[in-house]
Amino acid sequence: MPKKLELAIEAIILASRWLLVIFYVGLAIALGLYAVSFGIKLFTFFTSVFSLDDADAILKMLGLIDAALVASLVVMVIISGYESYVSRFDNEGSVHWLGEIDAGSLKIKVASTIIAISSIHLLQVFLNIEKYTVEKLIWFTVIHLAFVVSAVFLAWIDRISASTKLIGKTLKGDTAKPEKSSSGGF
Repeated sequence: MPKKLELAIEAIILASRWLLVIFYVGLAIALGLYAVSFGIKLFTFFTSVFSLDDADAILKMLGLIDAALVASLVVMVIISGYESYVSRFDNEGSVHWLGEIDAGSLKIKVASTIIAISSIHLLQVFLNIEKYTVEKLIWFTVIHLAFVVSAVFLAWIDRISASTKLIGKTLKGDTAKPEKSSSGGF
């Protein structure tokens, strides 16, 4: 293959990463719409808080917490995805954690957020236990446990990967400071 053709193909492939911007902007727009939905839920809760019993108030607050976790998850995906696959942010110094979320730590954070969302949903189910059959309760619990087990395995794999990188650097004689595990202590 001629070198010019190879360089042209590589340039097209590298430029294709900019197509991801459409997805990240779309997620930002969806986040804006979700914020409007959150505002409506908050207003509804605010106007009815004194007429709700404790269990209903807790359920409404759990719904708000759930929405905040989903919004945080979307922000994590937008920012870390853009920075990992499209381009670095020019103002990394203004936000201390920019550049610290790599693909491994993003997976762990996404899994942790999914577990938190699932936990909130499971708590909502248990607070309304009379509305569900035993079979549904078992399935909700099994699905939640599947999320937990998956997150533990992701963290374990990330830790093994970080250890392998450290061993590889040591064998090559690289005396640079060892990388932090992206799993956040797992």
